[in-house]
Amino acid sequence: MTHQIVIIGAGYAGLMAANRLARRLSPGRARVTLVSDAETFVERVRLHQVAAGQAVPEAAVPDVLRGARFVRGRVTGIAPDRRELRLGSTTMAYDTLVYAAGSVADLEGAAGHAFTVAGAEDAGRLRDRVARIGAGGTLAVVGAGATGIELATELAECHPALRVRLLASEEPGVQWSPRARAHLRRVFDRLGVEVVTGAKVVEVDASGARLADGRHVTADAVAWTTGFRVITLAREAGLAVDGHGRVLVDETSRSISHPDVYAIGDAAAVRGPGGRELRMACATALPVGRNAADAIVARLGGREPSPLRFRYVVHCVSLGRRDGLIQFVHADDRPHAMALTGRPAALVKELVVRGATWMARRGMIPQMPGATRSSTRSEPSAATSANAPEANARR
Repeated sequence: MTHQIVIIGAGYAGLMAANRLARRLSPGRARVTLVSDAETFVERVRLHQVAAGQAVPEAAVPDVLRGARFVRGRVTGIAPDRRELRLGSTTMAYDTLVYAAGSVADLEGAAGHAFTVAGAEDAGRLRDRVARIGAGGTLAVVGAGATGIELATELAECHPALRVRLLASEEPGVQWSPRARAHLRRVFDRLGVEVVTGAKVVEVDASGARLADGRHVTADAVAWTTGFRVITLAREAGLAVDGHGRVLVDETSRSISHPDVYAIGDAAAVRGPGGRELRMACATALPVGRNAADAIVARLGGREPSPLRFRYVVHCVSLGRRDGLIQFVHADDRPHAMALTGRPAALVKELVVRGATWMARRGMIPQMPGATRSSTRSEPSAATSANAPEANARR
């Protein structure tokens, strides 16, 4: 009997798992189905470019899949006891479920007024609002993690007639090396980005942002990049989740409460070297999605799967189209002193972004220097490198 594998979500993790499973399992052995409410594959690592008004590559999800079936629909419920999904008024049965539902913006204190770049429609709304702001207007970006930095610099480069303010509770790039932070300051100065530190935003209204100390920062538009959350689908289904609603998994991405469910990407609580929680990023999503697919294949074949062996190599940040920052990191994501900056870093970041999509499309990660194996077959995993707006150090 054909084993039914259903994947929820068409982000980097979901596509990686779907394409890898389809590559490794014959159609007679398993049927792989990917379910998503969006028919377009969203390169979330490019959404700050969309918000700045740039055209970015797009692809239909069915065209990105290689051997897996695509079903468009919104999953409104999971019944693990019956191994069924609810899609509106219909149901879909599964033998193995891969939960890759991703993350959405958490707009607590900012709902109704703030813009985000958490999804394609969100970035498009911000783009349209920016286009309506006249010369001399002000854009405020809340949050100085990688997403906030990328968005602020992209907006400033593409819209030099506008004033861009970056509101941050800490110095931008505080988690990186002194060399990296110094380069960020130079880029902000060159692009005219005003950085306001010690600025904890507690509310966004129609005229700007209100800070915890009572100050009000006037802005024609406010972009919110500090909060991300997962949907409540897994919690409502009774899966074991952490305090944020992410599925608790073992070292093969298998749910600790439901052995026929795997969770990957932003929706899973995954730990790496030293038990450290892995950041939301396509650098995490791709190898975790691959390892989960390999674990499913191994168990279907009666073999013990290999646990995830994971390390970070770099943290990549674009600073407009002509500048960038590549922060080299230890396996556990702590920064090295070494960082690549400027146009060479921008080129590396662009290669990383293209490479992430290439890997998701093919369900494979090529060998890279310093890589360790996390696969159940001979093809080795790459050391991870890319960050993503849905998924990186944006907190």
